[in-house]
Amino acid sequence: MYIKRILLTVVILGLLLGGLFSAMVYRTLFISNTSFNNDKAFVYIPSDADFEEVKQQLEPLLKDISTFETAAERKRYVENVKGGKYAISSGMNNNDIVNALRSGNIPVRVSFNNQERPSLLAGRIASQLEADSLELLEAFSDPRFLEAQGWSADQAILPYIPNSYEFYWNTTAVEFRDRMLEEYKKFWSDARQEKARSLGLSPEQVIALAAIVHKETAKPDERPRVAGVYLNRLKKGMLLQADPTVIFAIKKETGNFDTIIKRVLYRDLEINSPYNTYKYPGIPPGPIAMPDISAVEAVLDPETHRYLYFVADTENFGYHKFAETLSQHNRNKEQYVRWLNAQKIRR
Repeated sequence: MYIKRILLTVVILGLLLGGLFSAMVYRTLFISNTSFNNDKAFVYIPSDADFEEVKQQLEPLLKDISTFETAAERKRYVENVKGGKYAISSGMNNNDIVNALRSGNIPVRVSFNNQERPSLLAGRIASQLEADSLELLEAFSDPRFLEAQGWSADQAILPYIPNSYEFYWNTTAVEFRDRMLEEYKKFWSDARQEKARSLGLSPEQVIALAAIVHKETAKPDERPRVAGVYLNRLKKGMLLQADPTVIFAIKKETGNFDTIIKRVLYRDLEINSPYNTYKYPGIPPGPIAMPDISAVEAVLDPETHRYLYFVADTENFGYHKFAETLSQHNRNKEQYVRWLNAQKIRR
């Protein structure tokens, strides 16, 4: 009888302890532990982060950081922290939070537009991914990478087609560069390559010419006509004489890409640079900026005409007046120069 009482007591205590343990486990893993009001909160965990850094980021978002730590230990997340962007939904329990942090790395949309040089692109990307701008610039400018593609340092900006792309936030600089190279190769489909060949141009030359077209006009509907002018000039063996290349040459020569030049002067046309298309024939050695896809398509599908000249149209701002002959162009140019002088635009 005495032994039975002892056994019964032990069983009851065991059940109580088991129930208490189960309650603690349930509370640790399955009770909501978020403390924010929005539907979701996002955390960015660096690639080299440890669990302490994760806790620091999560503490403002959770009701009880200690129960989260216990859950993370039980689920062996503490020693398996992974970098990335993660979403914590309102009402999540610790079990869900740990699962999200283990396998819920969320892609981000990375967008960039018409940067003039690799360093500006690096800064733009660094604001959207974990990789810093120096790492990105080194990857973009890596001589071994460029040599493998048959490109020079002047062509380092070639493979970056302005658009929006999906990446994981913790993508490395090299991974970003290599992915953009793949996107560049995809962009140059057989159809586009055939169009380039029909113009007697390589994809690299198309991009470089498209950059000039892009800089000449911000109007996508006018770009095929501008592209046609430059292609007509190339066919005739004429100099391109594109003002944006002179402006780029000045910026490159001075190292000051923040310079604002609204008016190209005659003395500027004497700058000795392969980018000065008033001095050097053909297409410059590299793009003067990253052209929009619309500018690339304009070069590949130019308007067919006999225009050889164009100048800004002061009566229809943003557009240009086109001419087939130099005398016709000079009349258009006189009107533009008078407008510049009236606006007192000297530089």
